[in-house]
Amino acid sequence: MPTLRGMLAAPHQAIALVFGLGLSRFWPGTLGTLAGFALFAALQPVPPLVRVALYVLLVGLASWASQRTGDDLGRQDHNSIVVDETLGMSLVLEFVAPGALIFVAAFLLFRLFDVWKPWPVYLAHRNHAGGFYVVLDDLLAAVYAGLVARFVVMPLLP
Repeated sequence: MPTLRGMLAAPHQAIALVFGLGLSRFWPGTLGTLAGFALFAALQPVPPLVRVALYVLLVGLASWASQRTGDDLGRQDHNSIVVDETLGMSLVLEFVAPGALIFVAAFLLFRLFDVWKPWPVYLAHRNHAGGFYVVLDDLLAAVYAGLVARFVVMPLLP
């Protein structure tokens, strides 16, 4: 298990564990997903094209941090690595219009697709090792959740 001391000594662990959320004994992935709301809110003042560039940079940073932390912990997709959930949830929110009901639906859909891992999400999760693939499976789950939230759930909401 990662420790607070280890995380504070290694910047890559601080990033991969989303500044300690991944250290939680209870639902670290859910906490990492909730952090996606904060990332989304922080990026909203940024112009859309710059935001896209920032997401690309964040994917690279998250991949590096996940790889290094996985090496440290001896398991590439350790449960404490939650930066992938944070990025995935933030991207799902980019697909939908602001609103409490759609945000709740987006959260639930992302968690569903992240846990279920339908094709091709499970391919990224099972067949490849490395930090990029740790992040990729959540990005693919985000695409599924975003599309369902946008085109199935949003039209049904008042």
